[in-house]
Amino acid sequence: MTRTMRGHAIVVGVALALTLAGCGGGSGETAKSSANSKGLEKTTIKVGALPVPDVVSVYLANEKGFFKEEGLTVEPVTITGGAAALPQIESGALDISQTNYVSTFLAVSKGKKIKLVADMYQAAPNTFNIMVPKDSPIKTVADLKGKTVYVNNLKNIATLAVETQLKVAGLADTDVKFVEKPFPEQGNAINTGQADAGWMTEPFITANQSAFGFRKLADTMTGQTEDFPIAGWMATEDWVQKYPKTLAAFQRAIAKAQQLASSDRKVIEETLPKYTKIDAKTASVITLGTYPSELNENRLQKVADLMLEYKYLTSPVDVKSVIAAPAS
Repeated sequence: MTRTMRGHAIVVGVALALTLAGCGGGSGETAKSSANSKGLEKTTIKVGALPVPDVVSVYLANEKGFFKEEGLTVEPVTITGGAAALPQIESGALDISQTNYVSTFLAVSKGKKIKLVADMYQAAPNTFNIMVPKDSPIKTVADLKGKTVYVNNLKNIATLAVETQLKVAGLADTDVKFVEKPFPEQGNAINTGQADAGWMTEPFITANQSAFGFRKLADTMTGQTEDFPIAGWMATEDWVQKYPKTLAAFQRAIAKAQQLASSDRKVIEETLPKYTKIDAKTASVITLGTYPSELNENRLQKVADLMLEYKYLTSPVDVKSVIAAPAS
């Protein structure tokens, strides 16, 4: 598949524009005083986050002063996905990180000591799509047989979501080749023929439609994955036990930011360009999921049960045991 150098230049610009910008939290004497009054065990924490709409609450909580009110300084750190961030929270490089629920339950099933500490994002129609080039001969999901599909991480929500669509089309996961590629790099690589399709989320769906005319092959959040819980915040069990007051402060601030995000799309549109560097016009047209303000074991159990069905798990996972106690 041959592409033009002009297209290459466009997408390089898109990828650069989607690079995560740092966003620090409040600091100084006010934050210190608040932290002291609340008895926080740790006042500055590093939090892993992808440059996607899912994590907007961490930036809202910084910008609106919700973390500062709790005596916290939160420093976002770029990650490529929940599976890749797991070693970073285990090593202490990150205190808390974004994770997708599939990666979390898979890790727990393998003995990893992880706790979900707050909810983040739930799918809506056209928020996680399989995308192909505009002139691709691939017209249906069945046409993916023997093709290469990019996902941000292997064996996570991306591969599971695609597999549900393959099943409907009469294909198995072995009928396609899944390859890891970070979201910002997928468009250029597909456009130059390195892969045939990519599982994308916003703002990359809209960005690649704009840059290359990519088209949607399938919405992966339909059928078994309709309204699917996607992402949350995780920490290790040791961290949760060591820093309970710091965790509670984080949970309160994030819940407040989630409530704001769920009630006011404009505030999301205003915030996205500040950490993804997408322009305001793009922010105003991208498709968004929803922002739950509390972890719900019944909703999350749906994820673990689907993983068992697709053999991501060899035995059931009791989601309730993975959820950390809510802020008090």
